[in-house]
Amino acid sequence: MKTILELKNIKKEYPGVVALDDVSFTLQKGEVHILLGENGAGKSTLVKILSGAVRKTNGKIILFDEEIEIKNPKHAFQIGIGIIYQELNLIPHLTVAENIFLGREFSINSGIIDNQKIIAEAQKLLDELKVRINPQALIKDLGIAQQQMVEVAKALSLNAKILIMDEPTSALTENEIEELFRIINKLKEQGVSIIYISHRLDELFQIGDTVTILRDGKLVATKLISETTHQELIKMMVNRELKDQFPRVKPSIESELLSVENLTTVNRLSNISFNLKAGEILGVFGLLGSGRTELARAIFGVDEILSGKIRINGESVVIKSPIEAINYGIALLTEDRKTQGLILELDLQKNVSLASLSQVSTYGILSDTKERELSEKYISDLNIKTTGPQQIVRNLSGGNQQKVVLSKWLSSKAKIYIFDEPTRGIDVGSKVEIYEIMNRLTKEGAGIIMISSDLPEILGMSDRIMVMHQGRITAELSGEEASQESIMHFALGENYAN
Repeated sequence: MKTILELKNIKKEYPGVVALDDVSFTLQKGEVHILLGENGAGKSTLVKILSGAVRKTNGKIILFDEEIEIKNPKHAFQIGIGIIYQELNLIPHLTVAENIFLGREFSINSGIIDNQKIIAEAQKLLDELKVRINPQALIKDLGIAQQQMVEVAKALSLNAKILIMDEPTSALTENEIEELFRIINKLKEQGVSIIYISHRLDELFQIGDTVTILRDGKLVATKLISETTHQELIKMMVNRELKDQFPRVKPSIESELLSVENLTTVNRLSNISFNLKAGEILGVFGLLGSGRTELARAIFGVDEILSGKIRINGESVVIKSPIEAINYGIALLTEDRKTQGLILELDLQKNVSLASLSQVSTYGILSDTKERELSEKYISDLNIKTTGPQQIVRNLSGGNQQKVVLSKWLSSKAKIYIFDEPTRGIDVGSKVEIYEIMNRLTKEGAGIIMISSDLPEILGMSDRIMVMHQGRITAELSGEEASQESIMHFALGENYAN
């Protein structure tokens, strides 16, 4: 295979921090090269250097046998490097087609933008991906998974020779992941090289050729995927054995905390009935459009309920807003932590106190001392890697941002927790820490509704599993009787027989 990209002894220093230290990396033509490491290992810094978002401190970048300096993102695109970021880089109030060809619009002779051609070309890309998205739809009206596929289409439109994919499957269903892998294999056949970042170890063995592991900004190893194992990768990433990736502790299931009867909403749900007991984790699985997130929004008072009843501790309640939900002891850890779970430009301590302002106030006036003490407690309890309570949350790694969101809800003293994709886009070590927090909550008598598109997570951490399809519940399974096959059948709206 021909080497098309080589990074030699790359170093990146920030004031007081060495983000990358003497890292070397080689990419071959038509190769899928996995970049693996815990949150904070240096993966994002390496990607930012390659995309032109930041400049390296030392080292060499050799592209197509020529040493170069990547000046900025536009320069990176010009030399054939495309990138799909984990945090979506789309403009909400523009259409799908306008986002795909932003800055590269087609025009007719008079210089007027040719919207019809933009729409037609966008449709071709979406058809190639086999995704049903209207190229004239506004981005703000799409779900996370659909937005992710738009990012893939945008990258394909660049005809890049090197494509960097940062957690491209984090919000995709199994079917969508299969389609993405089909596209990746097609790109490989065309000689496109892919740098692929993911925390889902199973998919690395499906799609990867080579893997490079980083830890604490340093190179640990580069190996052929065929010559390594899950456990070896985990050990190299975290520098310790993780004996159980899903450390569910079976609690004593107690009294009913939440009961939902015949719930119907303006947003997709129809005649939903289920309950949640103290001490249990109720897993909720469904494909895109199944109504999983809409269920969370309805219970939390975001979406209007047309009919049905909600009972908390046996008492009928009406929840019309998130404030009311919080007052009833309900917490919602949202799917999109960046836009819905955190205020990125505020510091850690202010984010932690958002759902429990009464605890850090005196006569309605916020106390900086109380906020700091509260945040310090959770920095210690949840092992949040930070420079301190005043660190801006945007500058934390994904796993630590997720812990800040958890801290916000833990401080609210809730009893009913709705976790929507609680481990999306975070590393295996941080996942286990979050699972341990969930175990602690259920041991203390809380109940958890865990919405997840990760089937091993659903199977590994749930006491019961509820499957949804097109706004309805199609099955409720015990943890013992569920399997990936049975869950997928019900998620597709099919009957299942062993």
